[in-house]
Amino acid sequence: MKGPREEIVYLPCIYRNTGIEKPDYLATVDVDPGSPRYCQVIHRLPVPNLKDELHHSGWNACSSCFGDATKRRNRLILPSLISSRIYVVDVGTDSRAPRIHKIVEPVELFWKGNVANPHTSHCLGSGDILISCLGDPAGNGKGGFILLDGETFEVKGNWENGEKVPPLGYDFWYQPRHNVLMSTEWGAPKALADGFDPADIERGLYGRRINVWDWSTHTYVQAIDLGKGSVPLEIRFLHNPEAAEGFVGCGLSSAVHRFYKTEKGDWAAEKVIEVPSKKVQGWLLPDMPGLITDILISLDDRFLYFSNWLHGDIRQYDISNRRRPRLVGQVFLGGSITKGGAVTVVEDKELQSQPEPFVIQGKRVPGGPQMIQLSLDGKRLYVTNSLYSGWDKQFYPDLVKEGSVMLQIDVDTERGGLKANKNFLVDFGKEPGGPVLAHEIRYPGGDCTSDIWM
Repeated sequence: MKGPREEIVYLPCIYRNTGIEKPDYLATVDVDPGSPRYCQVIHRLPVPNLKDELHHSGWNACSSCFGDATKRRNRLILPSLISSRIYVVDVGTDSRAPRIHKIVEPVELFWKGNVANPHTSHCLGSGDILISCLGDPAGNGKGGFILLDGETFEVKGNWENGEKVPPLGYDFWYQPRHNVLMSTEWGAPKALADGFDPADIERGLYGRRINVWDWSTHTYVQAIDLGKGSVPLEIRFLHNPEAAEGFVGCGLSSAVHRFYKTEKGDWAAEKVIEVPSKKVQGWLLPDMPGLITDILISLDDRFLYFSNWLHGDIRQYDISNRRRPRLVGQVFLGGSITKGGAVTVVEDKELQSQPEPFVIQGKRVPGGPQMIQLSLDGKRLYVTNSLYSGWDKQFYPDLVKEGSVMLQIDVDTERGGLKANKNFLVDFGKEPGGPVLAHEIRYPGGDCTSDIWM
């Protein structure tokens, strides 16, 4: 937390589903207020293929490798959600001008692991890299993992042992002191690839479980069912490696569950936050969920943040009492229920009126807040508003036409509170290749969603 202030950030920028036939790229953005290029994209690294759908990224080394002098955080692992290609990016030679170090082709994942659609990558204390996957090569759901060699980046095979594998996959976090890895479930790739169909929930093509793995044997040992249509997405243990608890955000049920180790030694979960749906007219369904997409925990384990992509707000909760989070900050940054839009709210358990559209530096921001990343000192929260191109196109067509943005929220770390910084705007609608969809945010020095302490 006492590390230097962030000066640059990396974001994958996506052209798939925008109508622009260009490859995705990794953008380097200057976020140093003292720099003449503040809020500008200072470098673009295009990948050599079309329609990859770059999504989330991870590191070849992080805090789990602490004390190993041979390890350096000099490679960014960049899986492609749709093509199943994995790019290994050299950020060590010149952090402001990354270059491609190696490309792992999809066939390697298909043949060696019978998995596809890689999502989350975490480095391991062993030096290897673990990547969760959404499905098998045919587009069916499958919650498996692939292991990369941390030096050569060759695919070593599956991480998991045994025949038992969850039916769906998405995010994960591990905690060796409690001999556990927890994974979550989004949906079957063939169901979510081109948009969301509510009927697919009834078909069992969307997730409902936290899946518990034995860390030492790599076996699947328990499923915690959060209910049909819950769709548990990002999962975060507390950063304190002694802690046997954390939080998971559920997209469609718009609830946050605390998971914890029981006295018996297995794991359980309890709902601690619920964002009520709004009754609406002029939308896909009569009830609009908040759609909690990204969540994170501050490095001191004091605050929990999450985004409601559809309702359009970001929330800050004081989690000093883990079982009773307390809402202390909220800010609206767009969303589907703003005044003057196509949606009319007819019943709202939280708001007295529909929020005003979010305008910054003369630009009305399309879409809703989605990916979030917190500064190491906890005082600045960065936000982008693209979820995934297939869903952006369905729910926020203007976002696809105009491109996404990156915003910065000032955080009150004393009493709680969120306020948009009106001097900070990165407008990805003005990119040289045309409007683009920017997604997850990473700092070169590590952050609270990529680093695991052991």
